[in-house]
Amino acid sequence: MEILMFMINSLLLGVGLAMDAFSVSVVDGLQEPGMSSGKRMKIAGVFAGFQTIMPILGWLLVHTLLQFLKQAESWIPWIAFVLLFLIGGKMILEGITNSGSDRSELTKHRLTPAVLAVQGIATSIDALSVGFTIADYGIPAALAAAAIIGAVTFGICMLGLKLGIRFGTKLNRHASIIGGIILIGIGVEILLTHLL
Repeated sequence: MEILMFMINSLLLGVGLAMDAFSVSVVDGLQEPGMSSGKRMKIAGVFAGFQTIMPILGWLLVHTLLQFLKQAESWIPWIAFVLLFLIGGKMILEGITNSGSDRSELTKHRLTPAVLAVQGIATSIDALSVGFTIADYGIPAALAAAAIIGAVTFGICMLGLKLGIRFGTKLNRHASIIGGIILIGIGVEILLTHLL
């Protein structure tokens, strides 16, 4: 049962965190309707790479600090809840007000490696806080969770690029709302698991 919950939580984290990358992928696809499958894989790979690395960096940060502040462990579920609630709430608000259009400004220019790297960082910075949510995992579990998040991001970004090429940006606003709801739900689950 623990392994099943681990897999479900990791998949849901992946889906929730990938929504910003999905939105940008849709816009990238819209900007280049004739995009080759190789370029789509490259874009999705960059987003997935950043989404994989950021949770590990957060996990390392938490564990480095916890060596000095062991008593802070009881705060980790609360920190995770607050961070996921704030990030999810921000995503929902952006989706409702459609103020997330700032991210699409990146795609108005030619999609160079530098622009793609900026997109990858901008869409994965929230994933850094996932290091707090997985802080009680051992090294193998943290790496596995990050790999699952990265794999989910890759698949979702490939879908986003395909949808962007075919349908445009109509899903952009809804993707942020769905991702925000998922992140808030995960934050509540983490808090309740540690409180009960």
